[in-house]
Amino acid sequence: MKVLYAIQGIGNGHLSRAIEVVPTLMNRVEVDILVSGIQSDIELPFPVKYRYEGLSFIFGKKGGIDYFLTLKRINLFRVLKEINNCPVENYDLIINDFEPISAWAAKLKGITCISLSHQSALLSPKVPKPKHKDWLSMIILKYYAPTTQKFGFHFKAYDFGIYLPIIRSSIRNAKRKQKEYYTIYLPAYSDERIIEVLSKIENVEWQLFSKHSKNAYTTKNFSVKPIETKSFEKSITRCRGVICGAGFETPAEALYLKKKLLVIPMKGQYEQHINAAGLADLGVLVIQKLDLKFLDIIKNWVESKEIIQVSYPDTTQEIIDNVLSRYIIASNLSNQLIYDL
Repeated sequence: MKVLYAIQGIGNGHLSRAIEVVPTLMNRVEVDILVSGIQSDIELPFPVKYRYEGLSFIFGKKGGIDYFLTLKRINLFRVLKEINNCPVENYDLIINDFEPISAWAAKLKGITCISLSHQSALLSPKVPKPKHKDWLSMIILKYYAPTTQKFGFHFKAYDFGIYLPIIRSSIRNAKRKQKEYYTIYLPAYSDERIIEVLSKIENVEWQLFSKHSKNAYTTKNFSVKPIETKSFEKSITRCRGVICGAGFETPAEALYLKKKLLVIPMKGQYEQHINAAGLADLGVLVIQKLDLKFLDIIKNWVESKEIIQVSYPDTTQEIIDNVLSRYIIASNLSNQLIYDL
C-alpha cells in the first residue's frame, strides 16, 4: 500500500509529531511526505517529496497572529494551483495532519483522506471548550483540511478515536535534571514585551527561545536564544518550569517531563483557547495574556511546587496500526458492497 503523509508546516508541533509517526508508517507501508506552510523551525530527518506554501499564518509580536502579514502572503491563485497539482491520485491513502492542500485535492478527486491530527480531537463535543464561543473558528477547524475519517490527539482521551499525545523519542530518552531556570516559548510576543514583564520577577533565571531574534544574547535575568531543536530540548528537560503558548506539543512534553507549566493562549486563536480549557481541566495554570496585572499570579506559580501528574506511554505504532486497520476494513466493506450490487 502506498501512503501520502501530509503535514501542516505552521509552527513546530505537526513536524515534531511527524518525526515519530513517519518511521512507524514506514514499518508497515510505502510512504511519501508532503509539507505545506511556513513558520516552522524543525527540519525533518527524512526526505520530503512535496513542498507547498499552502495557507500559512504569521505570528505577531503582541500575543496573536499578524493578520495583515498573513493576508498579504495569501495568494488564492497559487493555493488553487497547488491543490490542482497535488498528485493524491497516485496514492492508496492520504493520512493528513491538518494539511489543506492534500486534503482539498483528495476531496475534489475522490481519494480517501484520513485525518490524524490534534485539530480533529477539538471537534468532539466531549472535549472541554472555553466559555466564549467562536463559530467561525470552529467552521475553519472543520473545513480547513476536510477528510473522510478523523482521528485525533489531546491531553486526555476524551472520546472514541482520540489518542494521548505522541512524545518525541528525543524527549522520552533525554537525561532529566532540574536546574534553577525557567524555559519560555511565546512566539506571538516580542522579546521586549516578555522581558519587560517577567524581568520584574527577580532572582529568577529565564531562558527565552525567540521567534524574532536570529542571535543569542543576554539581558537582565534573561538568556535569549533563537529557536533550535536540540538546545530547546535540552532546556525543557532541565528547567524547573515552562511558560508557553497553549499549543499542543510543547505543553504535552512539559507535562510528560513533570515540569511546572503555565500557558498563555494566543489572542484570536480559538484552537489555543480550546487547548487552554483542556489544560485547565488537568489543573494547569492559564492566564489570558502576558501583562503586568498577572505578575502576582506568575510569581505564585514560580514559588509553587505543584506538578501535574500525567501518563503518556509510547503507543505510536499501536495508533498507526489501528488507523491503517480501520482503513483496510472500511475498504474491504466498500469493495464487498460493490461486489454484492
